[in-house]
Amino acid sequence: MRPLGTAEELQRRRIRGVELMDSGQSHTKIAEILGVDRGSLYRWRTMARSGPDGLLALPHPGAPRHLDEAQLHELEFLLGQGAKAHGWPNELWTSKRVANLIQKFFGVQYHEGHVRKIISKLLHWTSQKPECRARERDEAEIERWKQEEFPRIKKKPRTGAPRWPSSTNPDTCSIPPCGGRMRRAVKRRS
Repeated sequence: MRPLGTAEELQRRRIRGVELMDSGQSHTKIAEILGVDRGSLYRWRTMARSGPDGLLALPHPGAPRHLDEAQLHELEFLLGQGAKAHGWPNELWTSKRVANLIQKFFGVQYHEGHVRKIISKLLHWTSQKPECRARERDEAEIERWKQEEFPRIKKKPRTGAPRWPSSTNPDTCSIPPCGGRMRRAVKRRS
């Protein structure tokens, strides 16, 4: 997997690693400082010895982005306005709605699955599950029930009443007639 950073930053790191190796520094220490494996240092040194262009930055693989940084910031601003501001009946942003918004404002068509990646990896938004509530929900009645009914039906600990011993303790018996300590059976040798 390609490490994080621009191609130029990665090139500077490779060059610095080779310079430190050539100056006689400990390879383990260099790898620790740069946050790479020692094998990468040896590979970089081999690449540097192959010619002057051995450590040059390579362009990022894959197709270029369709939305640049400014457009991503604008997309985040548009999403921040809410879904209702853009004509949807509720404030729920689905990947399909975001794809429609990108198509409308930037003229770029994305698949819903890719829109999820844009939202999570580039904008750092997380998926949220909407809270389902009944349309008939009566907040005042719920609050009254919590204050009056719930305390009435809530199970309360018994006070002063004798409790049976634990059923998991083998030394006690909760079944009458013993109702207390049990003697352990002792095996006798024959």
